[in-house]
Amino acid sequence: MILRGNRENKSVLVAQTDHSQLVGQMASHWGNNLFDSPKPYDSVVRGAIYHDYAWLLYETSPRIDPSSHQPYGFLQLPLGKSQLAAYQWLLDWMNNQDPYSALLMSRHRTGLWKARYETIKYPKGYNLSKPSPEIAEFIERNEQWQEKIKAGFDADTFDFNYRLLQVWDLLGLYFCCHEVGEDYIDPVPVSYSKAPKEGVRMKMTPLSTTKVKFDPYPFDVNPVKIQLRYKLVEPGPFEDDLAFRKAYFQAANELIEYELSS
Repeated sequence: MILRGNRENKSVLVAQTDHSQLVGQMASHWGNNLFDSPKPYDSVVRGAIYHDYAWLLYETSPRIDPSSHQPYGFLQLPLGKSQLAAYQWLLDWMNNQDPYSALLMSRHRTGLWKARYETIKYPKGYNLSKPSPEIAEFIERNEQWQEKIKAGFDADTFDFNYRLLQVWDLLGLYFCCHEVGEDYIDPVPVSYSKAPKEGVRMKMTPLSTTKVKFDPYPFDVNPVKIQLRYKLVEPGPFEDDLAFRKAYFQAANELIEYELSS
């Protein structure tokens, strides 16, 4: 769950699955005369749409931090065996639907603990130098599986697609974690015909609270509109998990529509 601040004297909460859907919207529109569209389109976009759906299991029973009596943010939630099992559940489920999507999602998951495998210069990724034994085992098992499955696909194309997913995920966080502001991502891959690591710096400049200018512009229509679902929840502190869940489940769904343009 993403804690996005406050609005109208209420807490703005974004589910990770809604972040995932927002990322998928941008992925589905990626590509123009400057940027190659994803290929294979359906597998890459599918991986973007569902990359964070392991959190669906947590979202059925979200919790509060007992020290603050406020809901956990996704970076603060203790990462135990149940969440690692949820990560694996999602990857196994997607592998039954589309192994290429599952491969992208698995690489994305393990890469989040390894600074996105150094594919992004800015913003800097998180490097877990001393993972717990459970996380280390999860990474090793999935990386071994990745190498086995990758052997059946073009390596450069997969590397390009992995880098695309990192850019899309970061754009999703840009819109989901806070109000839009001046920012950039570097590098953003451009063409399958070039080395995967080659790319450009992409700058985001807000024109209003819901309109953002991209330079260079990567989408297939101009402007493109995307929607983010969130909940406005009565602020805590909450007595216990049940009290928070009641407030969260009862909160109405809200939408922010963003317009992205060149």
